[in-house]
Amino acid sequence: MNARPALLFYCQHSVGLGHLVRSFALAAALAEQFRVILLCGGRVPASLPPPPGVELVRLPPLGVGSNGAFTSHDARLTLEDARTVRRDLILRTFRLLRPEAVVIELFPFGRAKFAPELIPLLEDAKESAPRVPLVACSLRDILVGRRADQARHDERACAIANRYFDAILVHADPGFVRLEDSFGLRSGLRAPVHYTGFVQQGGSAQRLRPERRIVVSAGGGRVGEALLTAAARASGRLARETGLGMTLIAGPFLPDPASRRVRAAVRGEGGTELLRSVPDLGVELRSARASISQCGYNTAIEILSARVPALVVPFATPEEDEQTVRARRLAALGAVRMLDPDRLDAHDLVAEVRRLLDFRPRWPRLDLDGTRGTTRILGRLLAERDGLREASAR
Repeated sequence: MNARPALLFYCQHSVGLGHLVRSFALAAALAEQFRVILLCGGRVPASLPPPPGVELVRLPPLGVGSNGAFTSHDARLTLEDARTVRRDLILRTFRLLRPEAVVIELFPFGRAKFAPELIPLLEDAKESAPRVPLVACSLRDILVGRRADQARHDERACAIANRYFDAILVHADPGFVRLEDSFGLRSGLRAPVHYTGFVQQGGSAQRLRPERRIVVSAGGGRVGEALLTAAARASGRLARETGLGMTLIAGPFLPDPASRRVRAAVRGEGGTELLRSVPDLGVELRSARASISQCGYNTAIEILSARVPALVVPFATPEEDEQTVRARRLAALGAVRMLDPDRLDAHDLVAEVRRLLDFRPRWPRLDLDGTRGTTRILGRLLAERDGLREASAR
C-alpha cells in the first residue's frame, strides 16, 4: 500500500510543449511527497519521457493539426469520439483513485474547449464523500489577453474558479508579474492566489565554459519555421564574421514540410548543425556563446537559469501576446535583447547577433524554485484543511 497521498494532475498541451514540460517538472517534484497520477491530453514525443515515479494516463490526444484546426491525433477516433473516451477515462481514473488533491493546468483561465470533460471531473470532486479533495489550478505567469470575447471569457473563468477551486497556483515571481497584469477580474476571485516561483525543468547549474556556437531553439517547433529559417540563412555569414558555429534545435512538433524547408536552408552552411530535439535545453544553453529563441515560458526560464546572452523573437498573433509581454518585461530589465518578429529576416538577425555578442545581461533576482514552492504550498494547504477537519470533528 502506498503511504503517500494521491494527487491527480491534469495537463493538456495543444500547440507547443511548454505546458507539458512545466507539468512534468511539477509532477516530478510533487512525486517526492505525493503519489502523482498525470492525465496527459496531448501527444508526448519520445524525446520527452515522463518523469520517474509519476504514473502517466494517456488520454486520446487532441490538439492543433497540420492545417491549424483542432483535431484528434488518434486516427482511430473522430474528435467527438475522442472527447467521449477522454471524459469517461478521466472520471474513471478519479473515482478509482479518490485523490487527496486535484491539480488542473490552466483551466478555467484557458482551455475552454475542454470544459465538457473538466466540469464533470470538478463536479465529481465537489460531491466526493467522505473526503472532498483539494482542487488547485496550475497557472503560468502570463495569460492570453486578446480574445475577441475576452470580457465574457474572464467572467466565465472567474465563476468556475469561485465554484470549484480552493487555490490558484501562479508559477511566477510576483516581483516580475502578477496575475492581475493579465487577468482583469483578479479582484473577483475568491480562491486564494499563491505565487510559487518560476518552474524550471532541471535544477540550477553553473555556467559552463562557452563553446564557439550559437544555440537557436524553437520550443516545440510547431510555430518555429520562420525563426529557424532566418537563423539558417544567417549562419554562414555569422560564421565568417564571428567564427561562431550554430546549432538549430527544431523541436519535435515542427511539421515535416517545414522541417524539409529548414533542412534545405541549412544545407551547404558549414558549421551549422540541425537537431530535431535535445534531452535538456538548459545544458545546451549553459555551454553556448549566445542564444536565439522565441520567448515561451520554459525557454525564458532556461535563459535566466543558464545566464546566457540571449536574443528573443517572441511568437505573436493578433490573439497571442503572451510571449511579447514576457519578452518586453525581460528586455526592460536588461536580461535579454528583443527583436520584433515583424523584422525577422537573415539580414536583421546578423545585425542583432553582432550587438548580442557585446551585450552584458543584467540578471534580475527572481524566484526560480517553483517546483519546490508548489510542493510546499500544496502540502501546507492540505495540512491546514486536515487540521480544520479535525477541529470540526472535535
